Amino acid sequence: MPGLMNRLREFTRSPQGRKLADTARRTASDPRRREQAGRLLGRLRGGRRR
Repeated sequence: MPGLMNRLREFTRSPQGRKLADTARRTASDPRRREQAGRLLGRLRGGRRR
């Protein structure tokens, strides 16, 4: 799938891709958001079974 990889690489180098990456970095650095993401991943991995 070299075509897909090239398209992803081009997107990450575009202004829109850089803006999205910057937003993701800022969101990931927020402690409240990190905890929220951790809980979601735990549920998706099956950590919360009834």
